[in-house]
Amino acid sequence: MLESITRFFSTFPPEIATILMAMTPIGELRLSIPVAVLAFHFPIWKAILLSVVGNSIPAAIILLFAKRFHEYVDKKSGLLSKGWLKALHRAQEKFAGDYQKYGLIGLMIFIGVPLPMTGAWTGALAAFVFGIPFRKAWPYVLGGIIISAFLTLLVTVGADKIF
Repeated sequence: MLESITRFFSTFPPEIATILMAMTPIGELRLSIPVAVLAFHFPIWKAILLSVVGNSIPAAIILLFAKRFHEYVDKKSGLLSKGWLKALHRAQEKFAGDYQKYGLIGLMIFIGVPLPMTGAWTGALAAFVFGIPFRKAWPYVLGGIIISAFLTLLVTVGADKIF
């Protein structure tokens, strides 16, 4: 699998490919860090930096523009509207318990756990669903991205090689 992913992104310079992989809603850091370290042979600092930057871009865009997009989609019907509402519902279901129990720290932990459907995309959507403004949500979203990056790195290379 790593080989096919690397092949797809091989038309891009490795740095750009790493950022783009981190921006994907399914792969996020769980994809970009292993590829950057194992396939592109980046130093750990470079893999982390590029992946965090790439994963932060869509999260920031979602936090900044979700309300406007929601207002636009709310006036429309069709596949886009249904997909958007489904994504919001899924984010709400995944995050509701953590938010009620832990508040913004729960948001950071939710994003920081590198499991499917718990990354920056879903966390940013959840922040929108729960009405958390950008200024309040962003530090916790970024913190979660950084936590996720280091946990993914631990799994990728092993704790003994980092420390």
